[in-house]
Amino acid sequence: MLVTLHSPREKFWGVLLELTVAGVSVRGIDLNSFDDFTGMVRAGEPASPTTAFFPLARVERVELDTANGTIPSLSERFAEITGRLALRFLMPSEFPVEDAAG
Repeated sequence: MLVTLHSPREKFWGVLLELTVAGVSVRGIDLNSFDDFTGMVRAGEPASPTTAFFPLARVERVELDTANGTIPSLSERFAEITGRLALRFLMPSEFPVEDAAG
């Protein structure tokens, strides 16, 4: 998912942990650091996503991370660059991710 924020303007890419009337909890990275972050993961350097809470008053838009025609989604780009599934990498260990096969 992609969260667009204002005051200050920023975009955050990651997985939704919680959505409440108070705000949005997300585990991911600031979109401005996507290329550097994926490069670190690919190189095997220590890199971990951030768990962040954004008050609803700052949230401008929340969108699904999907491909647009021939433009891949950020998750697809992450997998292509790092060789790792974004969801498996981004989810905290207390929320295990099962493979599609079960």
